[in-house]
Amino acid sequence: MGGEQVSFQDLAGDLAGRHVTVAGLGVSGLPAARALLRLGARVTAVNGGDGEGPRRQAAELEELGAAVRLGDDRTLPEGTDLVVTTPGFQPDSPLFRAAAAAGAPVWGDVELAWRLRGPDSPPWLAVTGTNGKTTTVRMLAGMLRAAGLRTAAVGNIGVSLVDVVLEQEPYAGLDVLAVELSSYQLHWAPSLRPHSAAVLNLAPDHLDWHGSMDAYAADKGRIYEGNEVACVYNAADPATEELVRRADVAEGARAIGFTLGAPAPSQVGVVDGVLVDRAFTADRQRQAQELAEVSDVTPPAPHNIANALAAAALARAFGVAPAAVRDGLRAFRPDAHRMTHVADVAGVGYVDDSKATNTHATEASLAAYGSVVWIAGGLAKGATFDELVGGAAPRLRGAVLLGADRHLIAQALARHAPDVPTVDLDRTDTGAMAAAVREAAALARPGDTVLLAPACASMDMFVNYNARGDAFAEAVRALERSATED
Repeated sequence: MGGEQVSFQDLAGDLAGRHVTVAGLGVSGLPAARALLRLGARVTAVNGGDGEGPRRQAAELEELGAAVRLGDDRTLPEGTDLVVTTPGFQPDSPLFRAAAAAGAPVWGDVELAWRLRGPDSPPWLAVTGTNGKTTTVRMLAGMLRAAGLRTAAVGNIGVSLVDVVLEQEPYAGLDVLAVELSSYQLHWAPSLRPHSAAVLNLAPDHLDWHGSMDAYAADKGRIYEGNEVACVYNAADPATEELVRRADVAEGARAIGFTLGAPAPSQVGVVDGVLVDRAFTADRQRQAQELAEVSDVTPPAPHNIANALAAAALARAFGVAPAAVRDGLRAFRPDAHRMTHVADVAGVGYVDDSKATNTHATEASLAAYGSVVWIAGGLAKGATFDELVGGAAPRLRGAVLLGADRHLIAQALARHAPDVPTVDLDRTDTGAMAAAVREAAALARPGDTVLLAPACASMDMFVNYNARGDAFAEAVRALERSATED
């Protein structure tokens, strides 16, 4: 495998007795701290929050021998030799500036995991992109399992890669990993060298963290570095192909495109309702291998078919047979809050796509339906909405806006869809989503879809996008009960 292979034992020798600061707790910080303590490092964990959750985690680490500092994640502990960071810390954090001044390198938890791999560690099939990562990784894991391989969907999907590479239960004895990686994680993982990788798409997101679109794209592109077999890109998104061109890959690694149209050689695509492969056939110039029917993809929306093709390309790069690609797709069911059909009430469909937290995801969601009453708004994260609204205007029956930055969407609607009836909900209480659903129901007509696709983050009103989607579904079910009683 490309890149320097560092054994567990060698790294243990390097870190034993070293002072390592773990920046942040949570899903990735806690496993990193535990692993470092096992390696014999002296660990200090720092965390900005000091609420009930961090205090519980701090107590666990202190019992294992770590020092923990809550309420201050800006000051570098004295004598730090290495910083291992969780994804949320911005690159210009005072902690990292202090680390640079002290000559202490900064690794992400993914970098730590990569360096902890043993000689028999399973290869990584890695996925990133602005949208669709989790779905694609889960589709890929399903295809690998259908091929009889022991695998797991890990990484940014909510499973610590440190635990995986150290074979903490239930991750012992895996053959291959389906790995979701965020731009944050890739920023801090310079040594990463996957077997094969895909960038699904690129659209402005997290620019407040990265500083610019160029920096965001560059961090996404790190996933292609050192790829051994396949660099999978989106043929409809030239920026992803450009990232492949810039990457320093292993000799023999190929660029593999995926497209919703008929594929060219070295691509996978769609022909007459069939997913086909012209990349991994014996004669890719003249032969196409059928993989699955479009109807095998759930839901069969265009962006989800693209996810399926990207997953298929990575599976095929690992030698998975066409039948396993098909069987993996047939068994796949999307996670909650991803274009989830909640109910039909009075001839109107209600769909929860709370996971559509940026304009690119919302564009794909809106495009899947013919006539939409759109529920949107939240934290814009620096996004603008003119292009989104301009493209969606012909299919909008109405819009209901809520959340901190709803005025930005309202302004875009006024400029590009002035005839679309718009309800502005100036409230943030717990009943706001129920009010939004009622307002949307009043605007909708039989055959319409009321679509929660916020194009914004949720944290102004909800703990996360899951809670926002749950509130929407609860409000729809209340509406359904009311309609039944009437």
